[in-house]
Amino acid sequence: MAGSNFVDYVKIFFRSGKGGAGSPHLRREKFVAKGGPDGGDGGRGGHIILKGNAQLWTLLHLRYQKHIFATSGMAGGQSQSTGANGEDVIVEVPLGTVIKDAETTNTIAEITEDNQEIILLEGGRGGLGNCHFKSATNQTPRYAQPGEESKEAWFILELKLLADVGLVGFPNAGKSTLLSVVSAAKPEIANYPFTTLVPNLGIVQYRNNSSFVMADIPGIIEGASAGKGLGLRFLRHIERNSMLLFMVPCDSDDIKKEYQTLLKELEIYNPELLDKNRILAITKSDMLDDELMDEMKQDLPDIPYIFISSVAQKGIQGLKDLIWDKLQ
Repeated sequence: MAGSNFVDYVKIFFRSGKGGAGSPHLRREKFVAKGGPDGGDGGRGGHIILKGNAQLWTLLHLRYQKHIFATSGMAGGQSQSTGANGEDVIVEVPLGTVIKDAETTNTIAEITEDNQEIILLEGGRGGLGNCHFKSATNQTPRYAQPGEESKEAWFILELKLLADVGLVGFPNAGKSTLLSVVSAAKPEIANYPFTTLVPNLGIVQYRNNSSFVMADIPGIIEGASAGKGLGLRFLRHIERNSMLLFMVPCDSDDIKKEYQTLLKELEIYNPELLDKNRILAITKSDMLDDELMDEMKQDLPDIPYIFISSVAQKGIQGLKDLIWDKLQ
């Protein structure tokens, strides 16, 4: 997924369609005297509908659409003919899209399933024609209802990636390298911090044609929960992951401290993240011998852990097994 093509935040002004006016028409035919009211109802205005599409991975297609309007309903006609409804606008979004009111930032809805639809803004109802207002004391009403006004507002669409496993670690911890080894994803990899500027998704094949989805999240730094580095922009992608795979390189000064720092940033951002299953992968461990690994095990966090090396393919299958067991 090219960096320039990954868009996970858009702000759009939506407006539904106005309802069509009812008709005040009176029946007038050559041989029918005082035919009475025969005005039809106005048509409903078009809805604004958001629909989940499992084939979409980004909000790129909405990046340059700042205004989206539905059409209005048509006015009613004579002979009690109802006006045509306005055309609904269906906006397709990737799964994991959160819709927020731009003014209050309150969450309105979330799209998590393929083909799931929500009506974001209802179109205005059509007005009633004058035939509805005929009574014993008013045989020829010459008025009808106007259509309801349209609804409009600014909304924020935020994408939170849906993945089984989210990779959590400081920049240059080996997250992108692992994803490139276990899946067909091709993230940008280099030996400097913040190589990954956008989340990457990869499908990891497992035994018996099973698979799970892994997300490489741009590296966290201390203070990310307060917006430092790439900060809050990407922490939200971790919220939807079923489990978290913490990655700390074996040459870290203090593996346990680095893990605790990562955990603290997640807790500050959203305490519920600590309820997720966690695994620790000590990366770049091809440079370690058994004696050194045994020594390091004495001071590791109290969670399931595994020593791996993506480059040397060390411990990769064991990591897949550990992840699969946790996911089940």
